[in-house]
Amino acid sequence: MRIIFMGTPDFAAESLRGIYEDGHEICAVFTQPDRPRDRGMKISFSPVKELALKYALPVYQPETLRDGETAGLIRSLAPDIIAIVAYGKLIPSDIISIPPKGCVNLHASLLPKYRGSAPIQWSVLNGDKETGVTTIYINEAMDAGDIIESRAVQIGEYETSGELFERLKAEGADLLRHTIRAIGDGSARRIRQDDSQAVYARQLSKSDSPIDWSLSSEQVVNKIRGLNPWPVATAKLAGAELKIYAAVKTGNLTDRAAGEIVRSGGDGIEVACGDGRTILITELQAPGKKRMSAEDYLRGHKL
Repeated sequence: MRIIFMGTPDFAAESLRGIYEDGHEICAVFTQPDRPRDRGMKISFSPVKELALKYALPVYQPETLRDGETAGLIRSLAPDIIAIVAYGKLIPSDIISIPPKGCVNLHASLLPKYRGSAPIQWSVLNGDKETGVTTIYINEAMDAGDIIESRAVQIGEYETSGELFERLKAEGADLLRHTIRAIGDGSARRIRQDDSQAVYARQLSKSDSPIDWSLSSEQVVNKIRGLNPWPVATAKLAGAELKIYAAVKTGNLTDRAAGEIVRSGGDGIEVACGDGRTILITELQAPGKKRMSAEDYLRGHKL
């Protein structure tokens, strides 16, 4: 089929790769405008743009989709379908109506749960045992269109958002490929979402980083997992402001106050939580230092 692809981050690039390898005619790739990134604030391309240029695909980077010009351009390209993966912009109705086979979006959750911009992180933060990927026909509301297909994925007990991201990236790309084939042969379904079951996954920020030690040991560990690799959980322990990358539940009981260090040793830093149990911090980063094991940190710091 003749396809326009819209996407921006690495998660989307994996889907673009799959569609390209399936031999579809990708008539255009739309991605966010080039932005300054990282500490040097150098202008850099999105992962989707980098891959599109590698494949010699035409790339468009409009600042807005709502000026009428982009709709005119897309109409002239005459796509059969528009495939959207983490593009970062809502698609207006004058574009949604253009492709005869619809606009299809891949979303990293089991919709209608976790509509919004951070579904992977919130599934981990909330301690879910299962998440997944879903393809939908989009409408003007965020992630609210009719479901085409979904696949469930189990979440590991100590799996981080970053690790889950990598698995869902591959699973999602495969699902999108399957969905496009189903649309092509006419076997694709449409299942209306139950809006009463919708859960919104808001974007995270660094203000979410500080650990609330009054939470249960399980909730604290879920926070550490869910904020890894960004924005990363933080805690002030023995006067040091630390980024916390990994921790495990010990099952140990304690009468120490929440947030108090119970012990430190070769296996990590044990801290009391609000449920009277402890967690063991195993990986961290001190200001101005590299990320390291708690054991390595403790060689130069006594807590």
